[in-house]
Amino acid sequence: MHATMATDKNRDNELILVDGLDRQVGTATKWQAHTDGLLHRAFSVVLVREGERGLELLLSQRALGKYHSGGLWANSCCSHPRAGERTIDAAYRRVREELGCEATGLREVASFAYRAEFANGLSEHEYDHVLVGDFAGTLAPDPQEVSDTRWVGVDELALALAREPRQFCVWAPMVLSLALQHLD
Repeated sequence: MHATMATDKNRDNELILVDGLDRQVGTATKWQAHTDGLLHRAFSVVLVREGERGLELLLSQRALGKYHSGGLWANSCCSHPRAGERTIDAAYRRVREELGCEATGLREVASFAYRAEFANGLSEHEYDHVLVGDFAGTLAPDPQEVSDTRWVGVDELALALAREPRQFCVWAPMVLSLALQHLD
């Protein structure tokens, strides 16, 4: 598992370390941040569209080879801004890289900090910015990042979170709940 992160094509390798108020206090490699549990800036994107069930949200299933939470469902896209990169710019970039589509009208609706420990010794300690926007284009996910995607209606999502919480990444319920609060 550790080898996958260490050979991550150097994209997003330098993460922005922050304090509890999201002020930058330094940088660290992705590996160091996740092995030492360092608080770093992250973002979670939720893409929406008008679909068969009314408003629908795009969920992504993390690729099995991910350094943690492989095979679990999450919001549309999750990642980290690079050192010196604005969070909003990173979000647009990673939607293209991970999902092969475009996001339009991304806006930050909330932020929160969380910490999670994983069985493989890695951890997430993130100050996570939740961004919501519209889906554009067609999906062409990077199989190293995403193993599957699905569109869910609001009611279907609430039911899945209640009935199958272990099918979701640790951050997904909070991200999706915050996103839902800001959708019309």
